[in-house]
Amino acid sequence: MGQIPVLGLKHRKKQRAVLATVQIPKKSFVWSTLVLVCFVGFTFSSVWLLLPGFHSWQPAAATVTTVVKPNIIVTETVEFPDETVVFLKYPPSTPLFTKDDLYCHYVTPNLSQYPESVENDELSGQQLVRCPLIKPRGVLTSLSVESTGDTFSFGPTRRWNSLAYEAMIDRDNTTIVFVKGFNLRGGKQSDPSKFKCVFGWDVKNPKFVLQSDAVSVAQEVVRCNTPMSILNNPQRVIGSNMNQPIKVSVRMVGKQPLESTASPQRYLQPNLPGQKQHEMCVCTMLRNQASFLKEWIMYHTRIGVQRWFIYDNNSLDDIDDIIKVLSMDGNINVTRHVWPWVKTQEAGFSHCALRARDVCEWVGFMDVDEFFHLPTGMSLLDILRNQSNYPSSKVAELRVSCHNFGPSGLKHVPAQGVTMGYNCRMIAPERHKSIVKPEALNSTLINVVHHFHLKSEFRYANMDRNVIVINHYKYQVWDVFKEKFYRRVATYVSDWQQERNVGSRDRAPGLGTRAVEPPDWSSRFCEVIDTGLKDRVAEMFTDPNTGRLPWQNH
Repeated sequence: MGQIPVLGLKHRKKQRAVLATVQIPKKSFVWSTLVLVCFVGFTFSSVWLLLPGFHSWQPAAATVTTVVKPNIIVTETVEFPDETVVFLKYPPSTPLFTKDDLYCHYVTPNLSQYPESVENDELSGQQLVRCPLIKPRGVLTSLSVESTGDTFSFGPTRRWNSLAYEAMIDRDNTTIVFVKGFNLRGGKQSDPSKFKCVFGWDVKNPKFVLQSDAVSVAQEVVRCNTPMSILNNPQRVIGSNMNQPIKVSVRMVGKQPLESTASPQRYLQPNLPGQKQHEMCVCTMLRNQASFLKEWIMYHTRIGVQRWFIYDNNSLDDIDDIIKVLSMDGNINVTRHVWPWVKTQEAGFSHCALRARDVCEWVGFMDVDEFFHLPTGMSLLDILRNQSNYPSSKVAELRVSCHNFGPSGLKHVPAQGVTMGYNCRMIAPERHKSIVKPEALNSTLINVVHHFHLKSEFRYANMDRNVIVINHYKYQVWDVFKEKFYRRVATYVSDWQQERNVGSRDRAPGLGTRAVEPPDWSSRFCEVIDTGLKDRVAEMFTDPNTGRLPWQNH
């Protein structure tokens, strides 16, 4: 990625969009009447949040950066291990930037360069501009528009690992907050009495926040009661021109709240009776898997998956283009949600489960290198309908065993795809992945990637491997496999370059912590030939005229 010298920014003309930093005075109003409203269950440090009619008064000493014309604002800036992400909010119908439209500007050293990518996230209505970190001490100071020289400055940069980063208002009017920084135990509930949720425009200012009790706390998910004023208008703004939604954070009792980029949004629908729109959906989190996505989605769509939720965890490939192509197929319903949060797979799956709950009867949580194989020739919908024929059984989770496949003698990525190329695996199955009913999930949303905790009245069933199994193409050719050394997406799984949990089953046996290809890699993890799925894929998808598969490059 080339670097270019710092540009001298043009003097902006009066009619051009200008950057305005607005300092809001502490005393800008006179109260003639003070109405004190109290609600049981909440601690209010400030009355102004409870007064929905007041829009002219602002919190003390709040600084907001905005662009007057067009009204594009920098809402947040978050620093990650490899990059700084700048969040831009646009008015409707405003043309979006591309990566070639913007420069990232730094000091120490003084330089500018194009962002690594500019991502459009339809769910949040924002663009994410990803500026690389400049080492050893480069500080990102602003963005500029190449064609005009107009500049977007921004306030404090937040750290990814001590942050309330997402929030949703649930059907029961509780607020679910996704947080990093408490380092709670995986798979366990924590004592909610030790935590409080904090609502306000400046969650660090105790004079101007609302606090509420935590209902449940587990892993990186906190569920809290929601103040009535937030429920009535979660999108209320400060003033008429500043589009600053209220934020929510979490604090431990006796300590300061985490920094926050999270605004409580009501994405979720009320619990409507009747049949769900889709019987079978899939949630996944991925990074740089675009080249494998067509095969994975086309195959699973054919056997019964009806809706796809793709959580894109900082991909730099052409995944957006691949998803657009797939979406043109009338049988494929797939959406991509930009999820920049590092090492948050469990929280991301909880977030996805909530979104899928409104439209999906069952949801599978799996990776792009995992394929359902049904040896009897049934479809996924056949299996799910068989379970639905026995509602009294209260089965709400189907646990499916995984067979791990090795490189199968290959040294290069198989042109026909993973299901056709890899046919040698380990004999014994390892672990499982789950298909769950999201309506049956425990309200804590605890999951350990492989399975969720269910409400007490529901149970799980272990599926017969002769009926359904997962082919996990875990150990592919080295050029593909070595990417696992970059960073593991799960919160409670150590990165492979760390000298920690080196004996974990998550790691490749015998590899250690360095991405160095063993001489015998292509022949490892091969104990039994298994062509069951390969044969079925060939039968289902091979073009009789060309002998090609639909996901092969032309």
